[in-house]
Formats: sequence, structure tokens, C-alpha cells
Amino acid sequence: MPEFNPSNPDHIYFLCSLALKAGKNAMVYFHQDIEVETKENDSPVTIADREGEEIIIQGIEAQFSTVQIIGEESSENGLPDKIEDKFFLLDPLDGTKEFINKRTDFTVNIGFINKTAPVCGIVYAPALNRLFFTLDGKAFETDIAPDDPIINQETALHTKLSAAKQIQVRQKPDDGLVVVASRSHLSPETEAFLKELSVKEIVSAGSSLKFCLLATGEADIYPRHGRTMEWDTAAAHALLCAAGGVVHDIDGTILGYGKLARGLDNPYFIAST
Repeated sequence: MPEFNPSNPDHIYFLCSLALKAGKNAMVYFHQDIEVETKENDSPVTIADREGEEIIIQGIEAQFSTVQIIGEESSENGLPDKIEDKFFLLDPLDGTKEFINKRTDFTVNIGFINKTAPVCGIVYAPALNRLFFTLDGKAFETDIAPDDPIINQETALHTKLSAAKQIQVRQKPDDGLVVVASRSHLSPETEAFLKELSVKEIVSAGSSLKFCLLATGEADIYPRHGRTMEWDTAAAHALLCAAGGVVHDIDGTILGYGKLARGLDNPYFIAST
């Protein structure tokens, strides 16, 4: 089996197909009343989270040579003792709270890390029909509904993905920044940070979709003064970088991955264009 290559269109399109299938599966449960469990860290989890991760892991393992895969749900059983130079980071359903509450801004995330840097990312928002992906250092977006038969038609899917629109961050506008933040209340640290900026509008969004809004030029900055895990951010971080953006911690250090000493917990960070 081949080694995964983030510059190979066939490899990227295959990962997109996995994200689409996980998103399609999630939408089956989105329209139902489902049982919600609580993990040890008090965060919610559903069958859609677990089945989505299984779809992605099984697909990667069947398609590519042995590579380390770290997923949010499988990490409940413990993190690996060692982080390899190259590994996948998965969040099969980022925004579980949004999902449970029947809000549409939840995402499926597949990220690939090479020597601490996020070099590939696929983000699918199935309830919004929006698929984002990186290929050879560039960022793209296309629209695919979770019930579109093309998801299971390899040739047709590849044709559609090859015609996806390239996306880029925008220049910061003169009339003030569009800030994207979590749906819940702003933290005191975030409010203090925003007071130092010229802010035109604050847009509320959930999950990794916040990064995507920067990548498409719909927003300018995303300050995060709250806890996130590496699998929450890896895929969308890669997308934003490929679109011309940057993510750094509050001290100005570029956000890296594989922070095993921190339990794969991210520091506070600022994502910007």
C-alpha cells in the first residue's frame, strides 16, 4: 500500500470521500433523537461520533501503509506512548453540542501532521453542504450534500473535487475586522483582546467552521482563550494555512502538534488572516 502523500490528488480525494461518508452517517442521526453519553472529561459523545471515527480509521488503514492515527474517540482509551513524525488527527464530529441541539455548524475533520506542522486538512460540514480540503499546499471548497449519490461514485466525485474553487484569506478591511467566536459567551480574556482591535462585527459559529470562515474570506480573526484539543484544530488549521492564514499562541509561537507532554491539549491561540 502507498504512503499517504498530501500532494497526491487521489489520496486527498479519498480522504474527502471518508469525510463525506462520515458526514452522511452523522446526518442519519441528526434527524433522530439519540442517546447522549458523557465522557470522563464531561464532554458529550454520541453514536455518530464513534461510528464516524470508525468509518475514517478503517478507510485510512485499508488504503495507506501503516501510519499513526489518533482520534478523539479512540483516545478515550489512552494516548500513545510516542508520537510519530507523521500522523493523522481525527475529530469525526467536532461540535457535538451543536449536533445534539440540532444546530448546523458541526464538522467532520481529518488532519495530517508532518513534524508538528499541519500539512493536510479535510473539513466537512454536512448540514451546510460545505466541503473544504487542502491539496499540495492550496485550499479549496466545494458543495456536496450528504445525500448526494456522488459520495459513493469515485470517478464522478474525483471530477467534482478537481473542479473545486480555490479559497484564500482576504486582506484585513479598513472598516474593521469581522471576528468569529464560539457560540457561547466570550471569555473575559477574549473580550480584553478584542478591545485592542478595530472590530466591525462578531460572528458566532461552532466547531472548526470558525477557521474555515477565515480561510474563505468571510471573517478575519478567531481568538481562542479556552480549551481545545489537537484533533479539534488540526484539519482546519491546515486549511487556514493553505489559504494564507496563520495560527499562533498568545506569545506569538506558531501552533504545533504532537504535544504529548500536554496530553495533546492546545494552548490559547489566535487564528488570523
